[in-house]
Amino acid sequence: MALTSKLFFIFLFSIFISSVSSFKTQHPLDPLSPYELMQIQSIVKNSLSSSKTSLITFHYVGLDEPDKPLVRSWLSKPKSKPPPRRALAITRFNKQTHEFIINLSSKPFSIISTKVYKDYGYPTLGGDEQTSAILLPLKYGPFIDSVKSRGLNLSAVVCSSFTVGWFGEESNKRVIKLQCYHMNDTVNLYLLPIEGIKIVVDLDEMKIVEYVDSERVPVPKSEGTDYRLSEQKPPFGPRINGAAILQPNGPGFTIDGHTIKWVNWVFHLAFDARVGPVISLATIYDQEKHKHRSVMYRGHVSELFVPYQDPTEDYYYKTFFDCGEFGFGLLAVSLVPEADCPNNAVFMDGYLAGQDGSPVKIPNVFCIFERHSGDVMWRHTEFGIPNITITESRPEVSLVVRMVATIGNYDHILDWEFKPSGSIKVQVGLSGILEVKATEYTHSEEIHEEVPGTLLADNTIGLNHDHFLTYRLDLDIDGVENSLVKQNMVTKRVVNGKTPRKSYWTVESETAKTESEGKIKLGQKPAALVFVNPNKKTKYGNSHGYRLIPGPLAHPLLVEDDYPQIRGAFTNYNVWITPYNKSEIWAGGRYVDQSRGQDTLAVWSLRNREIDNKDIVLWYVIGIHHIPCQEDFPLMPTLSAGFEIRPTNFFEFNPVLKVIPPKLVNIHNSNP
Repeated sequence: MALTSKLFFIFLFSIFISSVSSFKTQHPLDPLSPYELMQIQSIVKNSLSSSKTSLITFHYVGLDEPDKPLVRSWLSKPKSKPPPRRALAITRFNKQTHEFIINLSSKPFSIISTKVYKDYGYPTLGGDEQTSAILLPLKYGPFIDSVKSRGLNLSAVVCSSFTVGWFGEESNKRVIKLQCYHMNDTVNLYLLPIEGIKIVVDLDEMKIVEYVDSERVPVPKSEGTDYRLSEQKPPFGPRINGAAILQPNGPGFTIDGHTIKWVNWVFHLAFDARVGPVISLATIYDQEKHKHRSVMYRGHVSELFVPYQDPTEDYYYKTFFDCGEFGFGLLAVSLVPEADCPNNAVFMDGYLAGQDGSPVKIPNVFCIFERHSGDVMWRHTEFGIPNITITESRPEVSLVVRMVATIGNYDHILDWEFKPSGSIKVQVGLSGILEVKATEYTHSEEIHEEVPGTLLADNTIGLNHDHFLTYRLDLDIDGVENSLVKQNMVTKRVVNGKTPRKSYWTVESETAKTESEGKIKLGQKPAALVFVNPNKKTKYGNSHGYRLIPGPLAHPLLVEDDYPQIRGAFTNYNVWITPYNKSEIWAGGRYVDQSRGQDTLAVWSLRNREIDNKDIVLWYVIGIHHIPCQEDFPLMPTLSAGFEIRPTNFFEFNPVLKVIPPKLVNIHNSNP
């Protein structure tokens, strides 16, 4: 046996031993292990082995979430038998989409069910097939001629893949479009598009099926576009002073498998190929009640809708659904220590199934760290007592879980932040490179027509676009049965004439009874949204609850019968409330590529189910209208948005009143 074969065998054997040894204590919400992924690959391939001429490709392999009542029952008796462990595998074979549910609790693993999906839409694109597709033009005669006719160097051309969407066609093949770029002395390819060339690739046939060369537009210049530090030239920007976080006793949190414990929080962290980080079973310890209380059963990104606002022939189709079409987990990147994450961060690896079904490791896919932000947790200075000044202040320290997904030109920084006060902050940071369109313009005064963006550099227009990031939060506020209470702030006039005041506002609360009452466009009227457990009260009679603190608001500006908005109708409201349903996970549907909007959150909610005192799910849409500016060029400073859920009558009093602040760490600095 060759040395490489021996090493590979040892690797597989070590995975097998570690998987078997941990099988008895495996958490039911743990992500699939490398051993499980290998077994799933083998089982699926064997079941489809009747034809050796067709290639089997894997497009999603993940945990088939156990039934929630079974998980809750197991949590109450953790030494009991865990819920059945199953996996969902979505594959392509013989130009058909196959779904498998696989039993991972039996030995050997076995297929529980399988079916061929025949409705509209296709699964998440595979990485290998996109790589194969973008290489096709470089050996395609008409494209080579087009490049030469433009005076460009073929060896400097790189192409990228884009989904085509759906625009009323009766039938669709599984195709993508390619756009190519000319890397002229820069690695910032996305700023150098070659315009006027249309390339359509059939992924099942893996060949170019449509090619059009229609116009000539100058490729933008490359000067000043390279973002690598080694390529920068004077004058340089400011030098940021060095800083470090010292924790002499090590991190203040512990990680046991995928369960993280920090201060008064305990939660489970898993990695998913489609949505990235999944936070489950988040509970917070109540020092007065001497127990952990549930806040969130499961939370994760559900979909990201990014419609560009150029309706012309070459750009109209750029209306992307990044989770369902490309996969946040599939395109997660390894985090860079002391750049993506501070020096006190602890890293976790992630595993997913490659396009051939083999386990793929993403090192450092998550980082977990305590954030010493310099903010204030709470404070007060008292001057009111004669001859006495009292000041009490506590520094804010929180725990952050971070992942970065790079979808083509854009980088998405996903943060979950837990605070000792009981708040959970969710934030996305957007960075990377703008989607641009080449143009003949070099100055804004030359433009006498409507353009779909901003002139950022010579021959370069940054395209207007939106980001609608939808989160799914299965909140369990102190238990499963919850309700949404709208605390409407109503202005009233003083009518008794007993004081000089003429008006005031008061709260008039209403409880949403059905899904239609749980659809909310924020900003239309003043109101606070509180998720309460109506069955649990404080000693003063207030329902235990968590309040939604929205971030900056944005609503869709496309007309509702526009094809992209039909598919992205789940962004029509900022807030949706649905009853828990295990199958309603992805807001854009299971099969998003070329879908017709037939299986989305907006469709599910049409059933108008009851949501009062039920096991309910909060869907929150972060919206950003992005008008590019010159500061976004050639690489965009991070733009962040998010929201927070905050305890509201959940505790009997301030839960961080008695918090013990961190000890000071004295640092001897020898520098003057």
